[in-house]
Formats: sequence, C-alpha cells, structure tokens
Amino acid sequence: MSTPPVVVAVDGSDDSLRALDWALDAARRREAPLRAVHVRQYAAWYQPDVLVAGPPQGEDDDPVLDQARARLADRDTGAVSVEYLGLDGLPGALLPELGSTAQLLVLGSRGRGGFASLLLGSNGLAVARDADCPVVVVPRTDRATPGEAPHAPGARIVVGVDADGPDEAVLAFAFTEAALRGARLQAVAAYPWPVQPWLVPGEVAPPVVDQDAVERDTRALVEDFLAAHRTRHPDVAADVTVTPGDAAGQLVAAAQGADLVVVGRHRRRLLSPARMLGSVTHAVLLHAPSPIAVVPPAPPQE
Repeated sequence: MSTPPVVVAVDGSDDSLRALDWALDAARRREAPLRAVHVRQYAAWYQPDVLVAGPPQGEDDDPVLDQARARLADRDTGAVSVEYLGLDGLPGALLPELGSTAQLLVLGSRGRGGFASLLLGSNGLAVARDADCPVVVVPRTDRATPGEAPHAPGARIVVGVDADGPDEAVLAFAFTEAALRGARLQAVAAYPWPVQPWLVPGEVAPPVVDQDAVERDTRALVEDFLAAHRTRHPDVAADVTVTPGDAAGQLVAAAQGADLVVVGRHRRRLLSPARMLGSVTHAVLLHAPSPIAVVPPAPPQE
C-alpha cells in the first residue's frame, strides 16, 4: 500500500515558501512523498509579481509551481519524491478535500490574498477546521512572546492536554512527532484559578478550595492519560506542566522556542454538529510563535 503524501499549499508568498521547507522536512522524516499544490483562485495575470500572457494551462505553465520547483532545487530532497499539482477553484474549499488522502497538510499562516495585517488567513482557518488529516500552519518569523523564561535546549514538542478528557488522536500525534524528531515532549494542562463560585442571596459559601490539591489532581489525571503513549514510545521523554489560568495563554507561552505545538480540533456534539476549531485552538493558531498542528478528533468507537 502506498504511503500517503505530505501535502503543502503554495501560492508564491514568502509564507508558503516557509511552509514548503517545513513540509519537505516532514516528508523526509516520515519517508513519505511530498505533493506541492497551487490552487489558482485568480487569473494568473492578476496575481502580484506574476506576469504571463494568459491563464496557466497546466502544471508546466504555472509560475507558482515553477517557483516551488526552484526552491526545492536548492534543497536536499534526499529520497523524497515530489509531485506538483495545479488546481482551479477556491483554496478554502479544495485544500481541505486533499486531506482525505494525505497524512499531513501544511500551509503558511498568510497567503497573497486578504489583508496582510491579519495574523491568520481565512484559508488557514478553513483548512484547519475542515481537513480530515492533521493540519500544520507555519507562522511568520516575527511572531514572538517576549519576556518568557527560556526553556531547556534541544528539540521540543508542546501538546495541549484537556484534563477533563483529552483526545487520544492529539496525544498519539504529539508522541509520534516527538519520536520522529528525537524531541522532548511537554504536555501542558491548565486549570481555572482562582475558583469564583456564584452565590445567590442567603446561600452558604462553599469550602475554600485547596489550590495545591487541584494541581496535584490535575497532574495525576494527565499522567494517567500519557501512560499508554509513554509505553508505545519509550524513547520519548515526556514532561507534564500544570499551571493555573488560561489554557490558550499557557500554550502560546510554552510554544516560544518549540519545534511544534499540537492542539486538538473541537469535537462535534449532538447540539453542535458542525466542525469548529474551539476557542483555545483558534487563539493558538493566531498567536503561537512556533508551527501549530491542529489534529482532528479520533473517530467515535463503534
């Protein structure tokens, strides 16, 4: 059976070229083919910095794919086979469809369209929300979270863990990625603090909550969730970071200097069947300074 490809979206922007570099490295580590895809939303003569006599007739006449070829010509592709594919249509609709046959879908945080000041383009949000495979968004190099304490040197993968019940697909992806990179895994779990109970007039205040106890319980839960994955990946050193406060803020801070931060996509629920990113994942996509992997939830058990 053939190995599913790593698919990367290119559009000629600097962001997509950085995504192309990241995708090549990912394909090499996975021993997978690389497929560079350009979805032509506009006529070629309308694209900035691209001047041709008419619309492209195929992959051989696509200047964006030519640029991708030239970029990879200067890279060591090793044993990675590279395919170039041009499609016509809406990127936000076509790119998620490619996730059905890919093991990973990679794109830059901003493309040529839209407002350059936005932190993440609409196509990136649509692909992260709708693709059936994990999606990696490679941010611009000027993202940063200044003032954070430095982390230990070496490769590091950050994964967000919901102590109320993490998705196994997220943890499996994070451990696999750490194994592929020889990286340390940092599992980050946040708990709400301070606890502020709502009281109606005449209601007796509940006992004071012991913060140390909450932190210990949260850590114990996370360690239990990680146990099976540690067994499957004994060479991966996994640390647990349990902190009070906002989960998104803690993940963004931990992502400083990390190779990748891994988050899950919002699970579908009976009263909310549409695919959604979730508030924490959305915030991490907008602000994390490292590449962000959004992992779709594991399919429900039969």
